[in-house]
Amino acid sequence: MTNTFGGKPHVLILGGGSVGSTTASELRKTLGAEVAITVVDPRPYMTYAPFLPEVGAGSIDPRNVLAPLRKVLPGAKVVTGAVSAIRSTENTVVVDLEEDEQLEIAYDYLVVGLGAVPRLLPIPGLAENAIGFKQIEEATAVRDRILANLAEAATTKDPAVRKRLLTFTFIGGGFAGGEAVAETEDLVRDALRYYPDLHASDIRFVLVDGAPFIFPELAEDQRAYVLNQLRERGIEVKLETFLNSAENGVIKTSDGDEFESDLLVWNAGVKPAPVLADPEVSDLPIVTERGPLMGKLESLADLRVNGAEGPLDNVFAAGDCAAVPDLASGEGKFCPPNAQHAVRQAKRVADNIARSVQGRPLVDYYHRNLGVMATLGMYKGVALLQLGDKEIDVRGLPAWVMARSYHVYAMPTLGRKASVIAGWATNLISRRDIIGIPEAETPRAAFEYAANTGKKK
Repeated sequence: MTNTFGGKPHVLILGGGSVGSTTASELRKTLGAEVAITVVDPRPYMTYAPFLPEVGAGSIDPRNVLAPLRKVLPGAKVVTGAVSAIRSTENTVVVDLEEDEQLEIAYDYLVVGLGAVPRLLPIPGLAENAIGFKQIEEATAVRDRILANLAEAATTKDPAVRKRLLTFTFIGGGFAGGEAVAETEDLVRDALRYYPDLHASDIRFVLVDGAPFIFPELAEDQRAYVLNQLRERGIEVKLETFLNSAENGVIKTSDGDEFESDLLVWNAGVKPAPVLADPEVSDLPIVTERGPLMGKLESLADLRVNGAEGPLDNVFAAGDCAAVPDLASGEGKFCPPNAQHAVRQAKRVADNIARSVQGRPLVDYYHRNLGVMATLGMYKGVALLQLGDKEIDVRGLPAWVMARSYHVYAMPTLGRKASVIAGWATNLISRRDIIGIPEAETPRAAFEYAANTGKKK
C-alpha cells in the first residue's frame, strides 16, 4: 500500500526524537499547509533524554519527560511502526506495523533522524543481565529495581543476599552514565532515612570506565572535581577498567575484582540505528571505516546525505545517526552526538527543505558549542559554558540550577514544562517519591495469583 498526498510535497521523517519532532514542527511553521508531513517512529512520543537521570532518581514523573507526537505535531501524520526498508532510488520507505502488516510510503523529501542504540560488546552475560539507560522504560525500571531492592534488603536475614541486592553497577562514565549513577546514588541516600534497618555502609555503587577519566566533555580540572565528588559520596569509580563478565549476576572486572550485583546498567557507548548498516534494508551510504563515525550516514555541511555519485538532493540526515561536519570546530571535525546539535541541525534541515521547495539555495549548518552541563544529584552539578573564546567554569548549586533551568526551557510543550516544575516543587515539600513498582513489568501477576486460588505459579 502506498500513501499519496496529491500535489503537495511530502516530507517523510524517520524518527520522532529531537531531530524528527523539531524538523516537523519547524516545517509546519515555515511552510504551513503547503507541505504534507509524515513522522515514523516505533514509539508515539518523543523522550526528552536529558531528563532520564532524574527519572531514574525519582525526581521527575516518567510521563512528564514524554511529548506525545500527535499532540505536539498538529497537522502531521504519525505512523507508529519500525522502518524495515529504505529505497532512496525509488523514493519509498517500508514500515512494519503491528500484526505483520507493512506500509509502503512514498516521499518527495526524506529526513533520517533514527538516532542511536547502545553499542554492546561480546561480554559474557552482558546481553542477558544488563539494562540500558536510553529509553523511559529503562530509566523507570532502574528506579523501580533500586527501590524494590532496598525494601527486600531491609527484610532479608541473609547477609549475602542483602549485599547482592544493595550492589549497583554502572558501566560507562560519560555524561549518560555519570549522571545516572550520581542521581540514583542520591535517590538511595535520600531513601535510607525510611529504612532504619539499612545503613549507608551497606550500599555499594560501582562505576566502571575504560578511560583514565569520566565526563570527557568537561575540562580536566572539572573532571577531577566530579571524580572527587563521586568518591566522597562513596561511589566506587574504577578507571582504566573494563567489564570482563556479568554471568549469573557475578561482575568480573579487568582489575581482578569479582562481586555479585543485582543491577547492571550499561552506558558504554552508542552506535547508529542498525537498520542503516544493513545493505539489504537501506541503500543509503554510511561511513564504513572503523572509528566513532562508523555506521553513520555521510552528510554534507548542508545536511544532505552524500552518495557515491554526489549529494542526494532530497535526502537529509541529522543527529546521532549522521556524520555532520562541524564547521565551527575546524576542518576534519564532526559534530558530537548530543541534543544541542540535534535540535539545531533539525532546524537547519527544515529550513533547507523549505528552501529547496521554494527554489532557494541551501545553507550550511554552523553552530558554535554553547558548553555542557550535568546534574549530579539534588543541588549538585557542574557546567562548562562557552562564551565566544572564553570558558566559564560553574560548579555546585549554581550549575545545578542552570542545568535544570535550561532543560525546562528545552522541554517541549508548556504543559510538560509546568508538570516538571510542579513535580520539583512537590518534592521540595514532601521529598521525592520512594515507591518502586517493579510489578509493572508483570501486571497480570496478581490476577493470575487469584485465578490459581492463591497458589504461586
